[in-house]
Amino acid sequence: MLSPIAALTLRSPHCSEDEKDPAYWNERAKRTLEWALNLAPMTRRAKNIILFLGDGECSAFLLAHWRGGPGEDSRLAMETFPYVALAKTYNVDRQVPDSAGTGTAYLCGVKSNAKTLGVSAAAVYSKCNTTFGHEVHSVLHRAKQAGKSVGIVTTTRVQHASPGASYAHVVNREWYSDANLPKEAVRLGCRDIAYQLVHNTDIDVILGGGRMYMTPRKTPDPEYPTDPKQAGTRKDGVNLVEEWLSTKEGAQYVWDKKGLDAVDEYSTDRLLGLFEPKDMKYELNRNASTDPSIVEMTEKAIRILRRNPRGFFLFVEDELSFSPTRGRIDHGHHSSKAKQALSEAVMLDRAVARAAQLTDASETLTVVTADHSHVFSFGGSTPRGNSIFGLAPKKAEDKRPYTSILYGNGPGYAIANGSRPDVSSLDKDYRQQAAVPLGTETHAGEDVAIMAKGPMAHLFHGVQEQNYVAHVLAYAGCIEPYQTGPECPSPSWRSGSLGPCQPSTLLLALGTACLLLGV
Repeated sequence: MLSPIAALTLRSPHCSEDEKDPAYWNERAKRTLEWALNLAPMTRRAKNIILFLGDGECSAFLLAHWRGGPGEDSRLAMETFPYVALAKTYNVDRQVPDSAGTGTAYLCGVKSNAKTLGVSAAAVYSKCNTTFGHEVHSVLHRAKQAGKSVGIVTTTRVQHASPGASYAHVVNREWYSDANLPKEAVRLGCRDIAYQLVHNTDIDVILGGGRMYMTPRKTPDPEYPTDPKQAGTRKDGVNLVEEWLSTKEGAQYVWDKKGLDAVDEYSTDRLLGLFEPKDMKYELNRNASTDPSIVEMTEKAIRILRRNPRGFFLFVEDELSFSPTRGRIDHGHHSSKAKQALSEAVMLDRAVARAAQLTDASETLTVVTADHSHVFSFGGSTPRGNSIFGLAPKKAEDKRPYTSILYGNGPGYAIANGSRPDVSSLDKDYRQQAAVPLGTETHAGEDVAIMAKGPMAHLFHGVQEQNYVAHVLAYAGCIEPYQTGPECPSPSWRSGSLGPCQPSTLLLALGTACLLLGV
């Protein structure tokens, strides 16, 4: 398998002889048309739901991502999905959104204000007293109430805005631990996001970063025990990892790849894996022997969750840009490091492909989308086969070269003595140039793609508000408020959570049946 960088930089040959013949294009289009004519929607309800989120993944980014790979006409796994829609990403109070407001939209089904999680737009940013009475619950939370197993996989801290929207109700996305809570918020009874992770929703599998928010202040980190900056931050003295373990049967906690690999999915009912004090490392910086990839985390989560006969709901996020408080795809963009961001997207697509191998397509609704885009562009009249990290074929008006990937704003702005610097070594940490100087690159406000396959995937069509995503997921899975209707289980079947099947329980049931039947 190609490495992420190889997949992005491998040059395809120039126009083949076949492409010069109109019959090539006509035949190719004809085959696609025949496939479309035979495409029939799956109108049954979904047993399983997987929502993949490329945090900060815009349309131009997707194009740049694969057109530099093994050919401009190659396709990502997610691009083979038959149903596509667009989502409007604005927050109630912002044209250009943040990840907390968008997370509340696509997970909870309502649009909200920027920087708030799991609350309606009636809640005011950083005003603790506006939280109460304005809470909204995610489709993950409601899936658990419907008896499904649920999980979160992220390359960021598990308390980050995107996964946080699935379980937290908080008016400030940066209230990671109680050390981040203002005194007024504490007095009024607001809880930090890490506390809510353990207490709000019974999540079966939690994999990502964020160790420091779970343990008391000065608790040494298991991976960096001599670095006080990586130690626990909690002021209340509570070890949330130990608390989580004490309330779960068949639960395990791991903090490195060795521990994750050792987890037996057949005997483990609950899994908490926290692999960094804050966010996980970029794929290009990851130590493959100590840190799991998003593909490995996704596979482990599915293997545990799929044991529940009622199905599961899994949220998987890879952030494509970098800032101290954002996810990996999103993180790379914020620092204007396109190679880091695009490599994360390669891994997200590999996770999509692996999930398809581990699930039954006829009973699993798989959706891939983004929460917002970035001021990221891909141009320069580059020829076929040009590396997307390479230079445009002609120099700019200032007689200096420029890369085909550029940013509208961000830290890549570099004007010295009235001119741009020459393009330096294009390594993995090269910072693409930007038009406007900012400490971090910003989000953008255009619509983002939704790609779907499986039961009820055809409901993703046209241009929709982003909160529509949560409603399709809920409808497809017979989840509140769409728990009644054709093919939905009866209330008696739905009440409570069966959880993963236990072999001992099954054997006991079989033995009892044999006794009753006199076998």
